[in-house]
Amino acid sequence: MSSFAAPLLRLTITQHERIVAHCYAGLPDEACGLLAGPVIGPLAQREATGFVSEVYPAVNADASARTYTVDGRDYLRASRDSEARGDEIIGVWHSHTHTDPYPSPTDVSSAVDPMWVYMIVSLRDDIPTLRAFRIRAGEIAECQVVLDGG
Repeated sequence: MSSFAAPLLRLTITQHERIVAHCYAGLPDEACGLLAGPVIGPLAQREATGFVSEVYPAVNADASARTYTVDGRDYLRASRDSEARGDEIIGVWHSHTHTDPYPSPTDVSSAVDPMWVYMIVSLRDDIPTLRAFRIRAGEIAECQVVLDGG
């Protein structure tokens, strides 16, 4: 049981489709991208509200089927665009090409921002499975994902 609350993550159907399509386009490697949305709270305790205002497909700089790193240019572009919208980067997504949509030890060790939501899309089965998590100090808490119209 986690000691922190995970937000209800709200994606539009269109955002969900873009994320899944980008994951398939990245095969055989893992694909990745960034999530932007509003953030609330004082500086030391900022939290994502869970609303996703924009998704930013990115290049996996690792070009690997086992790991991902969001390309620095894509991160900068997404960060600037989200700031211009009054939002922030609130998370990242990546695909697992042959495993469950659950954080691997590598995913947990590379989770650096405790505010972020870490979304994983598994392409192992015929129908892709998307799950989201908060990872803080090695502790994992699943976030409920809701698809809204649009």
